[in-house]
Amino acid sequence: MIRNKLSAIMGAKRIKIYELQKLSGLSRSTITRLYYEQTNTVSLNTLERLCKALNCTLDDLFEIT
Repeated sequence: MIRNKLSAIMGAKRIKIYELQKLSGLSRSTITRLYYEQTNTVSLNTLERLCKALNCTLDDLFEIT
């Protein structure tokens, strides 16, 4: 199972959803679904924007359990 760690990264960096929305240019609903792990698919464009906005890598963003 692949689990995203977006909420943990955002918590560690003290970034709110609305702040990430402004930094990444992604919609609030996209970020919210990822934050609460309510989605099964993520586009490569979304991943790139998240990594750039959070200054992290895909390895930081996901883990296999």
